[in-house]
Amino acid sequence: MTATAFGPAQLLHRLRARSGSAAQSPITHVEQVTARAGRVAEWPEWADPSVRESLVSQGIVAPWQHQADAASLAWAGTHVVLATGTASGKSMAYQLPALSRLAADPRATVLYLAPTKALAADQLRALVRLGLDGVRPATLDGDTQREEREWIRQHSRFILTNPDMLHHAVLPAHARWGAFFRRLSYVVIDECHAYRGVFGSHVAHVLRRLRRVAERYGSSPTFVLASATSGDPAGSASRLVGVPVAAVVEDASPRGGMTFALWEPPLLPPESSAPPTFVPAARTPASAAGSSSADSPSAGFLSAGSASEVDPDLDNMPPIRRSALRETADLLTDAVVAGTRTLAFVRSRRGAEVVATMARRSLDEAVPGLGSRVAAYRGGYLREDRRAIERALLSGELLGLASTNALELGVDLAGLDAVLICGWPGTRASLWQQAGRAGRAGGEALAVLIARDDPLDTYLVHHPEALFGRPVEATVLDPANPYVLGPQLCCAASEAPLTETDLELFGGAAARATVEALVQQGALRKRPSGWYWTERGRPDVDLRGTGGAPVQVVEASTGRLLGTVDQGSSHVMLHEGAVYLHQGVTYLVDELDLEDAIALVHPEEPDWTTHARDVTDVSVVRVRSYVDAGPVGLFLGDVDVTSQVVSYQRRRLGSGEVIDTKPLDLPVRELRTVAVWFTISPQALAAAGVETADVPGALHAAEHAGIGLLPLIATCDRWDIGGLSTANHPDTEAPTVFVYDGHPGGAGFAERAYATAAEWLRATREAIASCACETGCPSCVQSPKCGNGNNPLDKPGAVRVLTTVLAALPPD
Repeated sequence: MTATAFGPAQLLHRLRARSGSAAQSPITHVEQVTARAGRVAEWPEWADPSVRESLVSQGIVAPWQHQADAASLAWAGTHVVLATGTASGKSMAYQLPALSRLAADPRATVLYLAPTKALAADQLRALVRLGLDGVRPATLDGDTQREEREWIRQHSRFILTNPDMLHHAVLPAHARWGAFFRRLSYVVIDECHAYRGVFGSHVAHVLRRLRRVAERYGSSPTFVLASATSGDPAGSASRLVGVPVAAVVEDASPRGGMTFALWEPPLLPPESSAPPTFVPAARTPASAAGSSSADSPSAGFLSAGSASEVDPDLDNMPPIRRSALRETADLLTDAVVAGTRTLAFVRSRRGAEVVATMARRSLDEAVPGLGSRVAAYRGGYLREDRRAIERALLSGELLGLASTNALELGVDLAGLDAVLICGWPGTRASLWQQAGRAGRAGGEALAVLIARDDPLDTYLVHHPEALFGRPVEATVLDPANPYVLGPQLCCAASEAPLTETDLELFGGAAARATVEALVQQGALRKRPSGWYWTERGRPDVDLRGTGGAPVQVVEASTGRLLGTVDQGSSHVMLHEGAVYLHQGVTYLVDELDLEDAIALVHPEEPDWTTHARDVTDVSVVRVRSYVDAGPVGLFLGDVDVTSQVVSYQRRRLGSGEVIDTKPLDLPVRELRTVAVWFTISPQALAAAGVETADVPGALHAAEHAGIGLLPLIATCDRWDIGGLSTANHPDTEAPTVFVYDGHPGGAGFAERAYATAAEWLRATREAIASCACETGCPSCVQSPKCGNGNNPLDKPGAVRVLTTVLAALPPD
């Protein structure tokens, strides 16, 4: 099948036609993004002729103005961040100065950092196509064989790697890399907006360690950062690198027009909606002090990435609306039948597999064999599988791909016609990154955001002004987080003794206080020449907070390695009896060995899915700040959270009917983090018309909706945060709602919620009150990750609670 003749408008009309009359249209808004002409600049005089000729041979007749501006700043030795739109040619802005330097100085080297292996592989292909002599570009990552690593260390002048490899393999062995560091001219940090939260805070210190090691060998490289359009790119880049960074933000590249549709899946007819089935929920320890309900980030809440592994469209929700996963699969099917090359972004690994499987099945029913032109793409695949899928997509062999955000960043996917975004991706920056995958060759494009049955998604598709015409978010990271700073200082000390000058590099007063604490703990030893690491081995620090080595998923009968799952997600995805999907094939987990990090599985096609359930408790450690608003109190502080996956449900495919609940015996996980919470007096609740018996359900509903709407205010994801509500918490002695960061030491989300509490809670109240349901649904107060099975919930009571809180709190 050849490329489609359908333009964006025609394809959107075709998709709309599936739903019947205009009155039943799932499209709530269509935004037309107009095309834009480009502005070119002259080639800089300093550009090496051979580099310029190679770029011209690739079709780059002249640089766009923003490329020339950023490249000239970098050539002059100014640290610079280029923050422009998707497909604006950011790569050339670092290639031109870096490759020109390599041409001018045959001993110079360049280090390139990417957040994903796919992006590094894509950039390697681009460098190889230039065919420049003496550059010898190479990727260095976890898939690189040992003998290749030796060749790269000795011969490559342009190394493409990732922060994890730099942290685990290069910096600890800096003596062996001395020649490379001594000649290091440029450090390129691609897609730097991806470094946020706890992961971003770790990477910020890895870059400070890199600067320290480079200085030790006599070099002072220029940092060139590439970012999606973001709020305060200069400030964010400066916090990441630790030095002042200039920003180039005016995008001079041409852009094709885009049709951007907001799509709300239709309500299911009553006869096709299975009645909700609730199982008595396990109670958290806090319930001894009053009825409590917990909404944890995930069973793997210690993991920065684990929260995204539990898909909201697969959880215990009354099927009020058609599943966003099924809707995305059908839209992908229709697009492929029309010959449209389409990429569907899905929030979770499991969801990507489900969308691809459903689309393949539907396509094979429509046109036998057409299903083979759709695939899934996600983290956890083996290297050879990932590369094969990437090649098939670039060649046109694949017409449709369901992917996690592994393909969001940078990879050149020229020729795509449409992008489907299954669920709000968490930030406006990610939304536009994903949408920008379509039309990358400059043609017209279609993007569709398909709302999940979720408070924030529902709010956004009915409030397009919250998406379009608003600036994207600033990147949030906190290098002073003690749970990040302490381990990173230990890593730095293991590489070379820390000095007073180093402490300024790592944060000044905060670093000094942390070093003193590490000395008291015995991790560091003070000597006249500095602070020394006391252990024989290196510190074991995981940048991504995944809680240890990935769990290998192995087919028991053959010993074949299917893929990996991070430790944080393993309790949810790989518990005994769990259904595990891999490239469209279903497996059941026979055994999870956490000590050896192995899960044994066997292939099976059950007619049910599995859904893990957990219990959570929160205790207050310290109050950092508070607002006394009479009957209402607003607090920010440190809390201890304990969570345990205690059981899983088997649910019938299609109907969602609960077959049974089976107990699990998995270890408790503990987390010291930051939370925002509010209390409200029983008298104020009574005055608002909330009866005593209804208080637990009212608070629980308000908690769920608050978690769902917080990503509108903070640069976070619903799965990055958790919560708990109780009618009488032992630490506050009052009805209380907690919302906490799902990362050790916090990630800045609770602080943002506290600082904008009135705005956050006002949007939460509006989302609940404006929902057309009577008693609560996934679009307002039901949560896809509730450990209590969404019971009890009181929608009207939640509105009364939030009205009372907002009336008492001062405006932002």
